[in-house]
Amino acid sequence: MSQSVPLTKESYEFLQEDLKRLIKEERPKVIQDIAEARSHGDLSENAEYDAAKHRQGFIEGRIQELSDKLARAYVVDLSNLKPDKVVFGATVTVYDTATEEEVTYKIVGEDEADIKIGKMSCTSPVGKALIGHKLDDTVKVSVPSGMKEYEIIDIKYE
Repeated sequence: MSQSVPLTKESYEFLQEDLKRLIKEERPKVIQDIAEARSHGDLSENAEYDAAKHRQGFIEGRIQELSDKLARAYVVDLSNLKPDKVVFGATVTVYDTATEEEVTYKIVGEDEADIKIGKMSCTSPVGKALIGHKLDDTVKVSVPSGMKEYEIIDIKYE
């Protein structure tokens, strides 16, 4: 049985739009590119044809991947929860005891994780360690650079 995929509302909508774009725009365009490349003659030495077929394979693979992911997705709704602990979709501010810096992360799925904009994967070592903890908890986590210690100073469900 396939594992369900937790997504934020924003990520679910983004993946839906990406799937629609691939099906309605990219797929017809690559089919047209293949037809045009075929019209140029000998396919054995036709770089345009090879490139278009390669692109078609990529597009079809991505369509399958997105369709599967959306079929297994469940959107995490935080609107009815009290923000008293870190859960998937929560925005958490932590105090790094070693660097004495505050950092804010939104705990998201692997597809939307981008640490540069403050989105941390729920499957990352720090993301996993934070989930389930409450305000003012101290969380110790082993990361590649060693042991880190964070103090949870704010939790929001946005």
